[in-house]
Amino acid sequence: MFLQKETPLANAAFWAARRGNLTLLKLLLNSGRVDVDCRDSYGTTLLMVAAYAGHIDCVKELVLQGADINLQRESGTTALFFAAQQGHDDVVRFLFRFGASTEFRTKDGGTALLAASQYGHMQVVDTLLKHGANIHDQLYDGATALFLAAQGGYLDVIRLLLSSGAKVNQPRQDGTAPLWIASQMGHSEAVRVMLLRGAERDAARKDGTTALLKAANEGYNDVIEELLKFSPSLGILKNGTSALHAAVLSGNIKTVALLLEAGADPSLRNKANKLPAELTKNERILRLLRSKEGHRKS
Repeated sequence: MFLQKETPLANAAFWAARRGNLTLLKLLLNSGRVDVDCRDSYGTTLLMVAAYAGHIDCVKELVLQGADINLQRESGTTALFFAAQQGHDDVVRFLFRFGASTEFRTKDGGTALLAASQYGHMQVVDTLLKHGANIHDQLYDGATALFLAAQGGYLDVIRLLLSSGAKVNQPRQDGTAPLWIASQMGHSEAVRVMLLRGAERDAARKDGTTALLKAANEGYNDVIEELLKFSPSLGILKNGTSALHAAVLSGNIKTVALLLEAGADPSLRNKANKLPAELTKNERILRLLRSKEGHRKS
């Protein structure tokens, strides 16, 4: 932990950097009584604070007065990370002019590229990639920039990352692929884009669940319609159940109808030996299931 003494003048400088008060910041720095790289108890510097807030004039002043651009906070974050996280592309570009590095990591493995992708800052992602950021960066749990963008449904970022060489099927350590997380979150356009770019429609997490099963469980019919265009598995999955079972359990009538129309078999039993019809008392859903069963028998 950083045990630097926090003086009243240093606290005033942090306030000025946070608020974008360039006049006060310059006055304090020029007094010779505030170190340009002074830190708070967490290792935060004036430059990090100004970069986070997007105050480009304060950032420029601090850098020109000799601030160390690549210092890391206790958590591992740098000024570049904060600027990227908050979407301040002008700050990011300026920091690169003075030697900012994309390689520093936070305690969970985060980088500036991962942060920008997670919050959907397409222009910042583009700038970072053009300055050497590694598109294959991963958090320590295996989440990639594409995974984080897919989680947020940020289409522009997803398209940029895919066109820059991101692996559409790169899973997290628990087996969760970008398509799976986008489906769980209900981002149908993101699902469509990734399917068109080669995402494996039936890729399963370690728990055996697929994108279709998660969408069925949540009742995300727009996602289901996109997935059904690519003929995903409608049978019993490795986890012992089917998307139809999940849809019946969720109680979403339209979801059940979509799956039945696509050919889901209502006579399949799950690992508990239950038919989909045995998982609900909803009469409309039961009528749908019986109707389909009747068509199959005939």
